[in-house]
Amino acid sequence: EGLLIIIDRDSIEAACPSTVSCADIVTLATRDSVALAGGPSYSIPTGRRDGLVSRSADVALPGPTISVSGAVSLFTNKGMNVFDAVALLGAHTVGQGNCGLFNDRITNFQGTGRPDPSMDPALVSSLRNTCRNSASAALDQSSPLRFDNQFFKQLRKRRGVLQVDQRLATDRQTRGVVARYANNNAFFKRQFVRAMIKMGAVDVLTGRAGEIRRNCRRFN
Repeated sequence: EGLLIIIDRDSIEAACPSTVSCADIVTLATRDSVALAGGPSYSIPTGRRDGLVSRSADVALPGPTISVSGAVSLFTNKGMNVFDAVALLGAHTVGQGNCGLFNDRITNFQGTGRPDPSMDPALVSSLRNTCRNSASAALDQSSPLRFDNQFFKQLRKRRGVLQVDQRLATDRQTRGVVARYANNNAFFKRQFVRAMIKMGAVDVLTGRAGEIRRNCRRFN
């Protein structure tokens, strides 16, 4: 849905010239996508402007094998806390992950010639079958099309697909948060909203900074 909205950028620009930024469109499309998947709907401030620099090297996202402390630090360095970090990673409750991101866990974990012992053997078998026929697999094997706390329940059953996700359930820094989210869907959704609002205010350009792009694929 978000991509379709961005593709229709011309209609937005025609109705509201130089007013609605691509940054705001992405933010609102993300919120609406969460709601369409059964997640919470929430109000989020707008008024962002688009940047004049766009480099993949500047993007700091947790990779599939990052340590829990490393993943949490990416968020705490931006003014968020552990509850925020785990809630945002809980967005993996919907969507797919490329098989290459976890192939070692189901075939040759750390050069052992065997799958990752921390992964449920039934999940190993299921993912092998999936990746033989597809390039990706659901990150939440219980309810991949619904935004809920089943993702966290799966982690506690050793059914996390990405290594960083599975580590959340065992690391001292995050396992208590995972347990709370797994036990209370409403609490997870409330915390996710708080975390998204916080993240939506990180390094925002306003005033005369940046620009309002007429085309989201390129600078003006």
